[in-house]
Amino acid sequence: MSTPVTTTRDWQAPLMAKARWRPWEFVLWAAAFALPLVFPSHSLMVNEIAIVALFAMSLDLILGYTGIVSLGHAAFFGFGAYAAALFAKHVMPDPTVGLVVAIALSALLGLVASVTILRGSDLTRLMVTLGTALLLLELANKLDWLTGGADGLQGVVMGPVLGLFEFDLFGRTAAWYSLTVLLLLFVVMRHIVHSPFGATLRAIHDNRLRAMAIGVPVAARMVTIYTVAAAIAGAAGALLAQTTGFASLDVLAFDRSADVLLMLVIGGVGWLYGGVAGAIVFKLLQDWLSSVTPQYWMFWIGLILVLLVLVGRERLLRPWTWFGGGRKA
Repeated sequence: MSTPVTTTRDWQAPLMAKARWRPWEFVLWAAAFALPLVFPSHSLMVNEIAIVALFAMSLDLILGYTGIVSLGHAAFFGFGAYAAALFAKHVMPDPTVGLVVAIALSALLGLVASVTILRGSDLTRLMVTLGTALLLLELANKLDWLTGGADGLQGVVMGPVLGLFEFDLFGRTAAWYSLTVLLLLFVVMRHIVHSPFGATLRAIHDNRLRAMAIGVPVAARMVTIYTVAAAIAGAAGALLAQTTGFASLDVLAFDRSADVLLMLVIGGVGWLYGGVAGAIVFKLLQDWLSSVTPQYWMFWIGLILVLLVLVGRERLLRPWTWFGGGRKA
């Protein structure tokens, strides 16, 4: 009796099925690009959500797909912000060129920093990544002749996007610019996670020793994805600096890393749209709660997170299952 032969097409089929775009995704992105036109007064909020969503997705690449924990992802976000701002101020104000430069420099920083995540346990990585961000924060504070120190880097003037679209006070150009970069990099990340390379990342996430045993080059994969995630986080930081014309120590603060972790907790890890959903919910909650209770808005967000952890994301959206374990089949 002959045994079935598994071909390359057989094991690639599930990956190709997951990589296909669904109709609701096209509707989602079309609605996102329409928001600055439909709600022009909220264009700045749309711009901010697009930036933090990109930042959250970059963290999801290493946390949700590879299992690399980090408390210092703001290091790459802030580095990209300062790189783009300094490039615009001292070299040329073209935002697209500045964005490419910030991505390249952030990737280089990520490549160097990736050495720190190859050894030790998850707790070690937490401390090392946090230490990297704190070192960059202190450097930015001390090098005030370059970064502006505690006062921030001021006098950053950006040119028009592609030489055609000027940044306006209402933020519509900024929103479309950030959404465009978000979409392009989302396509790149989607291709990565649904490729054979992405499948090896999931294997590393599930069981690193088993992945090594079947021949996956774990160290090389971790260095590669960490570098890619750093580049994308740097792109998010660059967008923030370019659309606001300002870079300060806040972009390197621990709060940035903590907030993006909260976004992934809200939206879900191991799913690129989880970063988008978490960014939308977190920023809208932050905006609404800070207007209602300016002093205690973090308390309410903390309470929501506690409920999310205790009840679960799916059950939180279905209150009728909170008591009695729900209806049994």
